[in-house]
Amino acid sequence: MPETRRKRRQINLRKSLFVLPSLVTLSSVFCGFDAIRIAATSTGPDDFYKASLLIIFAMFFDMLDGRVARMTKTQSAFGLQIDSLADIVSFGVAPAIVVYQWSLKHHPTAGLIASFLFVACGAIRLARFNVLSMGESGKPTKPGKYIVGLPIPGAAGILISIVVANHAAGSSLAEEAWSWPVLGLTLLLSFLMVSTVPFRSFKDIKLNIWTALMVLFVIVSSAVVWSRLKPAFVLVWLLGVYVLVGIVEAFASILRRIRGRRSDPQVPPAP
Repeated sequence: MPETRRKRRQINLRKSLFVLPSLVTLSSVFCGFDAIRIAATSTGPDDFYKASLLIIFAMFFDMLDGRVARMTKTQSAFGLQIDSLADIVSFGVAPAIVVYQWSLKHHPTAGLIASFLFVACGAIRLARFNVLSMGESGKPTKPGKYIVGLPIPGAAGILISIVVANHAAGSSLAEEAWSWPVLGLTLLLSFLMVSTVPFRSFKDIKLNIWTALMVLFVIVSSAVVWSRLKPAFVLVWLLGVYVLVGIVEAFASILRRIRGRRSDPQVPPAP
C-alpha cells in the first residue's frame, strides 16, 4: 500500500508540472491586459510609459514560459496554442492600442487602419507559425535556425521601445509631426510579420568567428547609442538591428539564387 501511494503522488506531481508553463503564459496575458486598460484610460504620457513597461514584462514571461516547459519536459500542443493566444493579446492588441492612443490618434482613420492591420497580421503570423510548428503527430516540433516572418514579440517590441524612448526624450516623439513615421513603421512591421523573410531564431547559436564579431558589434554599438542618446534608445537600436539583419540576409539569399541561375543556366530541350 505505501508503494502504491508513493507512485500516485509521483504521477500527480508530474501532472501538476504541466500547469507551470501555463501560469507563466497567463502572467504575460495579464501584463498585456493591464497595458490595454492603462492605455485606454490614459490621462498623460506617464500612462503610456507604464503600459509599455507592462508589455516589456510580458515579453519576459513569453521568453520564460518556453524555458520552463523545456526544463520540466512539458511541451505540448496545448502549450503552443495558449502561447499564441497570449501573444495576440500581449503583443498584438496591447501594443496596437498603446501606439494608437499615443501617436496614431492624430490621424483617426489611417491610424485605426494601421493599428488593426498590425493586429490582423500578427494573428495571421501566429496561425502560420502554429501550422508550421505542428508535427505529423500533432505535437510541436523544435524550431529551426530560421523562422518565417518577423515574430510578433519583436514587432511589438520595436513599437513599444519607441514609446519608452519617447518618455526618456521628453515626449517629443508623441507630437503630430512624428505620427506619420510611426504609422509607416507600424505598416512595415505588419508586412514583415506576414512576409516570408527568414529571421534568426537564436535556438542553435554556435560559437564561431561570425558570432563573436556580431556580439562585439552589438556591445560596441549599444555603448555608443547609450552614450550619445539615452539608455532607453538601446532597446530600439537592438531590435532594429535584428530586423535589419533579417532583411539583409533575405536580400543576400535572393542575390545568391539569381547568381546561381545565371552561372548554371538550364539546357534547352532537344528538338
